[in-house]
Amino acid sequence: MTLSFFHLAYTCWSGCVEVDPETEAVAGKEFKIRCISCKKRGETVAKTFTEWYFKGEGMEKFDLILTYQYPQTIVDDERFVGRLKWNGSRRTDDLQDMSVVISNVSFDHAGTYMCSVNRTLIFESHEYNTNVTKFMDITVVSKGNRDIASIVSEIMMYVLIVVLTIWLVAEMIYCYKKIAAAGEEQVLENA
Repeated sequence: MTLSFFHLAYTCWSGCVEVDPETEAVAGKEFKIRCISCKKRGETVAKTFTEWYFKGEGMEKFDLILTYQYPQTIVDDERFVGRLKWNGSRRTDDLQDMSVVISNVSFDHAGTYMCSVNRTLIFESHEYNTNVTKFMDITVVSKGNRDIASIVSEIMMYVLIVVLTIWLVAEMIYCYKKIAAAGEEQVLENA
């Protein structure tokens, strides 16, 4: 009984957090375009499908590039065939992460991406449809720029290593002196 309680509690601990997507892709690399749309009521069963659209620089309208409805992914635009992959929620109709990955990014992939989330909440007496649309402006650069957080964290890591090393040496000297003093006291007592 206890094991099943913990198993049930563990399956309920999952959560959803909407995170802003990154906006700078590096040419020739892989790039994940994040689209997360959390349900407001986690206990409600839902079926979701998503459509991704792309409007390149200088284009007037959005073109459908990918459709995903579990378990099927359809790449609808030949510019993205073999390059665009589903990277969102898996093995469920109840999607909350609708992210995609572009492999071997080219400068033609710069532009505005639109993630359209179509969710049907299923209640006992009725169904309720919701639609969420998210826009991401993606730029493509030839070389990646490091963000300030990674630079600061690297500096802090080195500072911490130096400080902890100095503390460890000081602690070793202190312990050595204490052991040496205890040894001298023992010798004096025995004499």
